[in-house]
Order: sequence, then C-alpha cells, then structure tokens
Amino acid sequence: MKLFLKDHLSFIILYMISIIGLPFFIEQLDGFENHYNYFIFLTTILMIILLAVRYLRRKKMYTHLREKNLNQAGFLVYRPHSPIEKAYANQLKDFSSLLLEEQDKYQAFLDEQQVLISHTVHQMKTPISVMQLLIQSNQMNDIKSLGEWQKVKAECDKINFSLNQLLSYSRSTKLLSDLKIEAMPLKKIVQEVINDLKDYFIEEELFPRVKIAEDVILYSDRKWMKVVIYQLLSNAIKYGEKHSTIHIQYENGQLTIHNRGETIPESEINRLFDLFYTGSKGRKRSEATGIGLYLVKKILTTLNHSFELKSQHHETIFTINLSKSIGTVAN
Repeated sequence: MKLFLKDHLSFIILYMISIIGLPFFIEQLDGFENHYNYFIFLTTILMIILLAVRYLRRKKMYTHLREKNLNQAGFLVYRPHSPIEKAYANQLKDFSSLLLEEQDKYQAFLDEQQVLISHTVHQMKTPISVMQLLIQSNQMNDIKSLGEWQKVKAECDKINFSLNQLLSYSRSTKLLSDLKIEAMPLKKIVQEVINDLKDYFIEEELFPRVKIAEDVILYSDRKWMKVVIYQLLSNAIKYGEKHSTIHIQYENGQLTIHNRGETIPESEINRLFDLFYTGSKGRKRSEATGIGLYLVKKILTTLNHSFELKSQHHETIFTINLSKSIGTVAN
C-alpha cells in the first residue's frame, strides 16, 4: 500500500489542487458558476504539465525499453526515478545477480567436465596404443590367426575413433579460443586424413580418389579442418557402397566428398547436424553416435565455411565452400 501511494503521489496532489483547491480559489474571486470553462481549462493545463513532467523524467527509460537489447544492461531498468521503478529495478538486479551466479556455476561445471573427459580419454589412449602394438606383433608372428587379429585391430580402431570424437566434442566448447589460422596445402591435409583412415578403407573395401591441385593453399585452422575431413570421410566409408570409390575433389572454390551408398531421406538431411541425431541409417549401426556431423557443422560455422549436403539416386555429396579461404602457390 505504501509503495502504491508513493507511485501515485503526483496524481493525488493534482487531484487535491484541481478538484479541491481551484474551485475554492475561483469561488473566492468571482464565483465558481461564472467561471466553469476557466476551471476546465486550468485542470486540463495542470494535467498536461503533469504528464509532460512524467514523460521527460522517463523518456530515456521508454527509449531504452524500445531497444531490442538482450544483454545484462538492457535487462535492467534504465535510471529509475519513481518508487515503483526503483523497487522493480532492485528486484531485477537481484534476479540478474542470481542468473550470473548460476551461469558461473554452470561454466565451472562445463570446465570440470571438459577436464574430466580429456583426462579420461588420454588415460584410455595409452592402453589402446599398447594393444595396437601387441596386435601388430602377433599379426607378424601368428600367420594362422591373421584374420582374427585383423578383427581385433578393427575394434581397437573403432574405440580409438570414438575417443578422438569425444575429445574433439569436448574441446569444441572453446573452439574460438583454440583457433590458429595458417596457410596449408589442401591436398596434403586430405592425404594425411586418408592415410589415417587407410585401414578403414581396406576393411570396408573402398578406394579414395583425390583430385586436388598441388598448388591449392587453404587459409584456415589445420587441426580443426582435419577433424572435419576425418569425420566426413569416415562417414563416407561407414555408409559407402562396397567396392566403390570415394571422390574427394576441389574445383572453383568448392571441396566435395562424393560417395555411393544408400540415399539419405530428404526429411533427415537438416536434422543430421543436430547433436546425437543418428537418422534411420544410424539406428541400424550400434557405433553411430550422432556427434560427427554436429562437430562438422560447429567447426565449419566457426571457421566461416558454408557447406551443403545432398543425397539422391544412391549418391551423397558433401560440399564445403572454401572460396574465401583459398589461394595458390606463387611461381
């Protein structure tokens, strides 16, 4: 009640002056009945003056509220004057402080999770590396069980791929702070990724064909572009048709990865870039995580490389627009 009275004090004063004070004053001078129109004129002028004063005092606040500003400053009341504005501003400040406190807690939780994931992944990589060395040693010494050791190696490679994917996902939360733009030969980057996936190509009986000129230079982040190409090629292998060729080529500023395989439904193409969405094809494979294309989208968007995914007539083509980041080696 007290806050209500303070907020309406100016109207109470206006009422007392115009309805009580003015009629009494006019009556004393020359009679109220003879000057009714003058009374209406004076009360109207007083109301206009009151509204003008209130508007001028709050003009900046009205302008501030019309602006579409969603940051912390835009959230608070701009220079409150009236009691109701001050009370509301105090409530908003308390709420804003609470939100900032919760944001700090959430960020601390994310940082802790990232450290935990990185530590766990690195701890698991050591025994996997030892296992891979043991597999290579036994493949050379135990020719009779070569096929079995190949299967064990393939499973180790899948675990290693998943760990790398998890680590990349964890690090992508601070992608901007980890960028390093540099010049690098595009063909060399692609060939390095193909070499990393060599065993996977052999296992799935697929053949990579690269058509990129030696002098094409990409200005981007080397590490994250390798993650993108690795994810796209591993997907092309995973869902590619047996005994077919995966074409990787660069032409007119466009890097394309083209493979034959089951067509992706049109309704699923955009959703494939959502986190943890695997699609109808991914549901048939237990190793599908729904992380790979999400990472691809996040990295390419951060690097300002537009992209497009098309799938029709049992062919899937992923195109990355590198026209703004490409140069050639000077002769």
